[in-house]
Amino acid sequence: MIEFRFHGRGGQGAVVGAKIFATALFSEGKFVQAFPFFGVERRGAPVTAFVRVNDKKINLRSQIYEPDHLVVMDHHLLNNTSTFKGFKKNGFVLINTRFDVKELSKNPQFLGCKLATVDASKIAVAEHLGSHSSPIVNTAIIGALCKITGLCSIDSVCNAIKKGAPINPLGNARAAQRAFEEVVI
Repeated sequence: MIEFRFHGRGGQGAVVGAKIFATALFSEGKFVQAFPFFGVERRGAPVTAFVRVNDKKINLRSQIYEPDHLVVMDHHLLNNTSTFKGFKKNGFVLINTRFDVKELSKNPQFLGCKLATVDASKIAVAEHLGSHSSPIVNTAIIGALCKITGLCSIDSVCNAIKKGAPINPLGNARAAQRAFEEVVI
């Protein structure tokens, strides 16, 4: 079983992004779970979402306390101590940031993990997903996640987006495709 924990802020689409990723995985015959955890439910507040994927039925029903991979939709959340809590250091940390992956990798908190970055905010703004001050980055992040994990095809991700994106499904699919191509590992 592979477990993902998404860290975002209210309004960035972490919950919908996790659901879309799970839908793409399910469409390729995998067993999945996707679920959110909310604290204070308001725009800008920290939000956590979870995805589990396996080749056989998943009976576990709990939050993910020791994720294999982390998805950080706002690089400012890297300073939050709960972001890395329980993280298995040999997994990926995918970060939405404009900062260079080589510069970030010098940070001791990334020792022993695989680091990937994509400027999902820039992509979201270019595709008119949200606003300049509050871009909705979820579908771009899912495109990048698809690339770094290889768990499903970008076609499955784009199809899941077209079915599950509440607004502008074509722009969201383009954002995923672009992030798939631009992610830096």
